[in-house]
Amino acid sequence: KLNVDVDTVQHGVEGLTYLLTESSKLMISEADFQDSIHVLGFSDELNKLLLQLYLDNRKEVRSILGELTPKLPSYHNLEWRLDVQLASRSLRQQIKPAVTIKLHLNQHEDQTTQVLQTDPSTLLHLIQQLEQALGEMKTNHCRRIVRNMK
Repeated sequence: KLNVDVDTVQHGVEGLTYLLTESSKLMISEADFQDSIHVLGFSDELNKLLLQLYLDNRKEVRSILGELTPKLPSYHNLEWRLDVQLASRSLRQQIKPAVTIKLHLNQHEDQTTQVLQTDPSTLLHLIQQLEQALGEMKTNHCRRIVRNMK
């Protein structure tokens, strides 16, 4: 009916969807939205229609985006135990340590438990990697990314 190629219509719908979701996600103001679409070269009438579409639907889009985010489990409790095997029948003098961790998580108001077991050197490496990741979160680049994600 439009006498336009199917790919053109599909790209137009995808672009409009991207524009509305990103604008709603960032909750940009009317002026910022107008500046964003002004660069696209549309007519003033179409710019006003897009602005009205954004203003009418941004709360609904945000609520839908909020529902689509994955519900990740959250920490509830942690139990740990250190086991050391000092000897066996074949080896009279050996030291074989193992750390057992019981992690209690809350997920969708249900409580789940994960049992993990590792040796102390792997646990130390894991701790170092987590501390490094926390240190990187303090950099300006990561702060900018986190601020834009909200």
